[in-house]
Formats: sequence, structure tokens, C-alpha cells
Amino acid sequence: MDMNRLMLTAVTVLSLAGLAEAGVTEEDLANDATTVGDVLTNGMGRGLQRFSPLETLNKTNVKNLVPAWAFSLGGEKQRGQESQPIVYDGVMYVTASYSRLFAIDIKTGKELWQFDARLPEGILPCCDVVNRGAAIYGDNIYFGTLDARLVALNRKTGDVVWNKKIANYKEGYSYTAAPLIVNGLVITGNSGGEFGVVGEVQARDAKTGEMVWTRPVIEGHMGTYKGKESTMTGTLNATWPGDLWKTGGGATWLGGSYDADTNTLVFGTGNPAPWNSHLRNAGKPVEGNKGDNLYAASRLGIDPENGEIKWHFQTTPREGWDFDGVNEVVPFIGKDGTKRFATADRNGFFYVLNREDGKFVAAYPFVKNISWAKGIDKNGRPIYVEENRPGDPSAAADGGKGQQVFAVPSFLGGKNWMPMAYSHKTELFYVPSNEWGMDIWNEPISYKKGAAYLGAGFTIKPLFEDHIGSLKAIDPNTGEIKWEYKNSAPLWGGVMTTAGGLVFVGTPEGEFKALDDETGEVLWTFQTGSGVVGQPITWEQDGEQYVSVISGWGGAVPLWGGEVAKKVNYLNQGGMVWTFRLPKQLASVQ
Repeated sequence: MDMNRLMLTAVTVLSLAGLAEAGVTEEDLANDATTVGDVLTNGMGRGLQRFSPLETLNKTNVKNLVPAWAFSLGGEKQRGQESQPIVYDGVMYVTASYSRLFAIDIKTGKELWQFDARLPEGILPCCDVVNRGAAIYGDNIYFGTLDARLVALNRKTGDVVWNKKIANYKEGYSYTAAPLIVNGLVITGNSGGEFGVVGEVQARDAKTGEMVWTRPVIEGHMGTYKGKESTMTGTLNATWPGDLWKTGGGATWLGGSYDADTNTLVFGTGNPAPWNSHLRNAGKPVEGNKGDNLYAASRLGIDPENGEIKWHFQTTPREGWDFDGVNEVVPFIGKDGTKRFATADRNGFFYVLNREDGKFVAAYPFVKNISWAKGIDKNGRPIYVEENRPGDPSAAADGGKGQQVFAVPSFLGGKNWMPMAYSHKTELFYVPSNEWGMDIWNEPISYKKGAAYLGAGFTIKPLFEDHIGSLKAIDPNTGEIKWEYKNSAPLWGGVMTTAGGLVFVGTPEGEFKALDDETGEVLWTFQTGSGVVGQPITWEQDGEQYVSVISGWGGAVPLWGGEVAKKVNYLNQGGMVWTFRLPKQLASVQ
């Protein structure tokens, strides 16, 4: 062969190899929790610990943290802003209400491009028009839309690479979570739990958007693998009566985490549908676990290669209070060196599970006055207080609503979607929680496609006069609450912790705060102008540490909060990305 041609061929192959590796790689994603120059994943690492090893910013100099720039997300589309930014190659990518995505120059705060999804009429978002973040891989940015689509955009131009349908929005489906990327697959859940949808996890080829596998999470539904039916989820009618499994709920609306040590995706599942547990033959104990309604209100360990379920743990069998099981599952190492998962459930209990098989290890109450259960037994099942289950409407003399009860926590949960953080420094979890209860009753209901499918009514009420929100530092080995920071309004945003000994959290009153990770003392605060329900991040740039958070009041509390919503109706909406930095010259100033 001609030598010049051979050399040209070799150069071409090397160039193509370089192109194939362009942008963010699987290795980059795997190392995101330990690298400090960027933020590539939701959760600052696919384990969702939200811990930064950066310690330039610390307890003594955090008072010197100052605004670097602010970016407006627009005037007429303010609503709730629950996103976590992604930072890569000098650009911040941030999603916003109404399914928008912005690319921002991180040095100047200048907009580089904007993508605004063309949402159809008739979308059915349950809990505000929020979006919780994007994912990045190769040279693409991925995010979901309120009409239940997944979009891949070129990260440099904002041009659409592909656009795929997750589910039919006319049936009540939507999508609000940040996608998860593992080994070249974009993995998503779905939203729409109040409309009788069926929860599902899907995996697509990141380059093409083509489906690789699907895993419905309710018993009786068939999964797929490479375009063909694979296996049924569970066993048909094992824990569901009749045909109710067909509209069984279990939406996987918060997305999942990835445990590299066991090569396992962990997704939480939402409430079974309808809320009225008596219609699901679950209102009273039945033989064995017949009324559990699997796999709703559960955590599932899933094989990322083919979508098969490895294990499950159900936090609330026979669920009847809207205690979704979607809250994030975070890997950590226990005091004895064992590999554990931790998850703070909507039902008010903080669970520790074994990482190898998801088996129950321990559970601790993390909010006060829990009324629906006396505790958790040795198998991880609740010890129910049956008289605090909403009554059966069919037993009512007039065929109306069932007996009303006052239940704690409220259906918005001891902890809702807002992500907790874990510190490698203190080995504590920092859990944003809320202390509230609800009057709740069941009502007759029948399924209608695209209509709300609750069969319940409710009014949320605060438990205490001085606070609703409570940020708690929890020892996962003992359940001990080391400290508590109380807030007047509900906490509804994410938490971040750092090796510098700081815990960052925002409040609906607009305050973005840094607390001492050992004592809970407030060390720094900044008024953002609107409620903070976003998720903070930090990174290093040009030798300085930066912190960003999105401000913009909204989400489920003002829409569903009852008496609590009235209490905080004075709060202003907004839509702003705030970015702060610690100037080099002030890093050593005490």
C-alpha cells in the first residue's frame, strides 16, 4: 500500500476516534463527584450525594461570598424554578419553567442560546410547570418536557438533534425530572401520578434516541428490550385486584440514581392509583401481601443494561395517604464499612437499605407526630394505625365521602422531591423536611382517561406556630438528629454540602443560606428576591470557588398547600440564576 495513503488513513482513524470521544464521556460522568472544575450530573455525581470536595470556601471566609452575576429566566414565564444547573466547558446549562433550556457564559452571565419547547394545548402537569434539570453527554444536552417528550440538543448551538415521545400527554403523562445517563443510555422516568398513569423507566441510545428497554413498574405490565417484549413486571394480580393494575399509578417522576459499586439503577415509584385505598382492596389487611399494590410506593433496583428488576423495597404497602416512594436513594458507607443506601421517605421515615440487594436495615422517624403508623417492624413494613386510614366511602350512609381523619405527615410529605445531601466530612445527611398534617377523606371515583384519579379530598395544616420547614442533620447509623434549623415557610429546595464545612439551602422567603455543617448555625445569607426552590451547585473556576442557585417561587405548595398555601401567599414569584464567587484576595480574610 502507498505509504502516504497509509499515513492518511491512520490520521483519519485517529481523528474519527477523537470525534467519537468529543465532549462529555462516561468516565467524566463517573468522576463527577470528585472533579471540581465542572458539574456534569444532577446530584453532583450519579449517586446524588450533592457533596463537593472543594474547601476553598469554608466556615471562616464564607462571609466574603459575593454575587458574580445574575441571569433572568424571563418575565412572563416565572412560576416555579426547581432546576439544578449543569456546568461544562465554560457554559452553564439550566432548565426553566414551561420546558425551556438556557446556555449561559459562566464568566459573564451572558445568554449564548435558548431553547423553548413548543408545548401543545392541554398539557396536564400536576404540580406546577417546573423542570428539575438537564443531562449532558458527548456534545448533547438532554432534557424532558411537560408534554412527555425527551429532547437532545447540540450543546454548542441549541439545535435539536432528536426529539422522542416518552408517553401520551393527553392521558395525563408529563416529564419534569433530570435524565440520568449511564453507559451511553439516557434513562428517564415519567410524571402524572394523579391521572391513573402507569409508572415506567425507559432507556434510550444517547446518540440516536432509539429505545433500548422499558420497564413498567406496576405488576402485570410487560417490559421491552431492543424492540421486543422481555418480561412481565411482577406477577399479574398478585397484589392488585381485577383490572386496577392497568391504571395503577406508580409514576417514576423524580428520576433515579446510579450505584456504580453494584451497577444498579435505583428508581423510586409514586403512589398507587387511585388514592382511595379501599377501591384497591387495600383498605384493610388481606391474606399475605395481597393488598400491597406492588410496585407502587417502592424503591426498585434495576439492571441498567436490560431493564430487569434486581430487587424492590416497598416503603408504604397498602398506601392510602399519597406517600409516594420516589424520593432519591443515596449510596453511602456505614460506620462498620458496609455499603448502604439511605432514603428519606414522604411517609416520614428515614430508611437505610443494604446496597447489594435492597434489603431493609433500619428506619427512623425524621418528622414529629407521625400518626399513620406506630413504627416500622423488623422486616421494614409499617405498623399501621388503622383508625388513621381515611374511611371507606362505600360504608357511608349517603354514599358520599368516607370518614375524615387527621394524618401526619400531610400528603406533601415529611420530605417531598427536594433533594437531601450527604457529607463525607461529617458523615451526616442533611434532610430538608416539613412538619405538617392534613385532614383527608376518601370519595367515590372511577377512571377516565386524562382526568384526575384521586378519590380523596384533603386540607393541609401546619403543626406548629413557629415553623413548618425543618432542615435536619441526621446520623444514618443511629437515626439521631444532630441539629435542626427551623424555617417559618415550608422548605422546598435542594441541599448541598461541601468539604469546607458548609451546608447550602434556600428558603421560600428568598434567603439563600450557608450553615455550619456541625452546628446548623447560619454563617451567610443572601436575599434573592423570590423563593428558592432550586438546587445549589459549586465549582472551581480560575482558582476561585463559585456557587450557583436558581430562585423562583412555585411548585406544589402554593397549588396544593391548603392552609399552608394561604400562610405563604405573600411570597413573590421570580426567575433568576444567581451565581456567587469567593474572590481570591478574600479567600484568606477571616
